[in-house]
Amino acid sequence: MEEVLRTILENLVENKKAISIELQQEEGKDIYVVKVAQDEEGKVIGRQGRIAKAIKTITKALGAKEGRKVEVVFPFKK
Repeated sequence: MEEVLRTILENLVENKKAISIELQQEEGKDIYVVKVAQDEEGKVIGRQGRIAKAIKTITKALGAKEGRKVEVVFPFKK
């Protein structure tokens, strides 16, 4: 799952070294905390959050296929 997330993010941002994906497991759920360079957060969020929602949908579907609950969190400041 982390590889899929990293691939998606690398295609969205220019500063690939600033991508950070941290896995946290809580109550039977895999939570991926995604961070990118502050000046590229908008590229990951997209207009009205469309790209972020799409990323969450993809990972949730892949997790369901593997029988796991998956959540992606973008802790960006507004």
